[in-house]
Amino acid sequence: MPGRLIYLMGPSGAGKDSLIDAARQPLSVLGCDVAKRVITRSAESVGEAATEVTAEEFEQRVLRGDFSLFWRANGLGYGIPVEIDSWLAQGRHVLVNGSRGYLPQARERYPDLIPIVLTVDTEVLRRRLLRRARESLNEIEHRLRRNDQFANAAWLDEEHVLRLDNSGALEVTLVGLLAILREQGVSAVPDRT
Repeated sequence: MPGRLIYLMGPSGAGKDSLIDAARQPLSVLGCDVAKRVITRSAESVGEAATEVTAEEFEQRVLRGDFSLFWRANGLGYGIPVEIDSWLAQGRHVLVNGSRGYLPQARERYPDLIPIVLTVDTEVLRRRLLRRARESLNEIEHRLRRNDQFANAAWLDEEHVLRLDNSGALEVTLVGLLAILREQGVSAVPDRT
């Protein structure tokens, strides 16, 4: 049986990178790999194990068909390497750090994907963004408004997206992620070679 694509979304500061890092070993036990994104600017990939490329190289990779999924947001290019298709065909599950705006295209290519949005309480997010000190106060307010859009229950229901709250301890969120995956039938594969 083919593996499942786990499509993790969430606004900047929600803790996607921290969750992905914490989940690597438990995901591996479930026969799940984490795809390494290709991003056109290293500043955006702080905290994420991403491959940095120039905008020109990104476009060349798009033309060569090197990405199974790719999108552009906020002036940056994001790509998921095409190798995930062979992983999925081998029965391995794959977690990707995805984009809410690209969810319809991802669903079209992977109809059986598991969409999960990582949400966080607005005040918790405000504290996190202030603590990391990467954005101006105006940029933080923009990110907080975007967080409110992500947490909108109507959108989650309309798109049949699973919600995972990351307002508390990361360990609690990790337990929640693994519970969602078990509920969705993601389990260890017998042979990953």
